[in-house]
Amino acid sequence: MLATFLIGLREGLEAALVVGILVAYLRRLGRQDALPKLWTGVGLATAVALGIGAVLTFGAYELTFTAQELIGGGLSLLAVAMVTWMIFWMQRAGRTMKATLEGGIDRALTAGGLWALIAIGFVSVAREGIETTLLLWSMVQSFGDAPSALLGALLGLVAAVIVGWLISRGAVRLDLQRFFAWTGGFLVIVAAGVLAYAVMDLQEAGALPGPFTAAAPIDAVTGGVVVGAAGFPFGWAFDVSATIAPGGPLAVILQATVGFMPAMTWLQVTAWTLYILTVGFLYIRGLRSRRPSKPEAPTKPQLVSTSPSSQGAA
Repeated sequence: MLATFLIGLREGLEAALVVGILVAYLRRLGRQDALPKLWTGVGLATAVALGIGAVLTFGAYELTFTAQELIGGGLSLLAVAMVTWMIFWMQRAGRTMKATLEGGIDRALTAGGLWALIAIGFVSVAREGIETTLLLWSMVQSFGDAPSALLGALLGLVAAVIVGWLISRGAVRLDLQRFFAWTGGFLVIVAAGVLAYAVMDLQEAGALPGPFTAAAPIDAVTGGVVVGAAGFPFGWAFDVSATIAPGGPLAVILQATVGFMPAMTWLQVTAWTLYILTVGFLYIRGLRSRRPSKPEAPTKPQLVSTSPSSQGAA
């Protein structure tokens, strides 16, 4: 619930800030007549995100197990790709977002196009909405506790709308750069966990080699799939299910925060580690490059000697 609350809060606040900028700019221009068109686009984007969520939640029951796993794994990979792109997009475009959005409004008003304003509202919200829907769906599938996860996401979205409204009214001040920096780092870890879950889905479907396929190394004594270093690369990396019960509170908390599962395959561990190292490194480097450089301390002027001895030495 906490993990999905934070995701709903972050993604919802992104959308709320975008819509707030657009609405404030139209009001500053005295074009309140254009607001219904903008809200139409926002409403359509919300409907599309909810529709995708409904299809994903209620539309897969007639599929075979293999088909469900393939679709689940593919959509989880899509969610990881979208989240990764959004993390770096926000990091790169955060400072110019306001100017970019206002420029789009200017072009739409100049062209006088009804559909142009609707498109601006739609695209601005649909991006976050679809990304959030896919990410939350993947997390709910991996947690197996849909009511709590969905409640957390809903509370996060409601809190985001309230915070966004308070910011637009000047009633609350929030260091948005620091907020998005910390939550962006959290999303890197969450996306790594979703990637690991996607690998598991694809392994269960037989699309990737693993413990469920003929490529699995078998222990000659127990007849089961090898666990540990000897099981690399298509066996189990570890299995602590006897200590941490799958589906228990501790397992759910660990999976929601760091993507840990009581039993993980070597491909899962490898994908999780490579994602954290690669994306985490690029993300931290991007944060450091955005920090303002400290001005250099002025150097003291050096005195030039004009004594006869120095002139002679010269």
